[in-house]
Amino acid sequence: MQNIENEKKYNKWIVVLSVIIPLAVAGLFGINLRKLGFDVEPLRFLPPIYATINGLTAVVLIIAVTAIKNNKRKLHENLMKTAIALSVSFLLMYIAYHMTSDSTKFGGEGAIKYIYYFILITHIVLSIAVIPFVLITYVRAITNNFERHKKIARITFPLWLYVAITGVVVYVMISPYYV
Repeated sequence: MQNIENEKKYNKWIVVLSVIIPLAVAGLFGINLRKLGFDVEPLRFLPPIYATINGLTAVVLIIAVTAIKNNKRKLHENLMKTAIALSVSFLLMYIAYHMTSDSTKFGGEGAIKYIYYFILITHIVLSIAVIPFVLITYVRAITNNFERHKKIARITFPLWLYVAITGVVVYVMISPYYV
């Protein structure tokens, strides 16, 4: 019972962050500093870096699940903190890139165009949806509510892994069209 009470202390923060992060990204995504007259260089070097970070996140998530299945709790904990840090790093670089660069249009045609947009849209939707799942899963771990942690982690893991992998796929598919 104490663990659930400890969890509840974090619920407001989970809700606030789950709303503010997507809104902030959407708001900042719409701001292009160059178009506003700021003399900034486009950060064109960032997309391959943040795509790599997405790939690393996927690898770290898989290793973390393997670690916990092998009862290596401390390793799992450290890997999950690393995955969160990687995701935050990705987000900051993604925002910085889009605040200094024009959006890149996908140039593929035919079936590949529909595949790209399906992957992109599901990636975006699930990247928003996964935020509260990651936060709730993390809170349940730090409050030692491991049974509830395991239950939601079974949902969080595949969502987060999908977002990380499709982030790389989206980059690979659009990279030929970067200016």
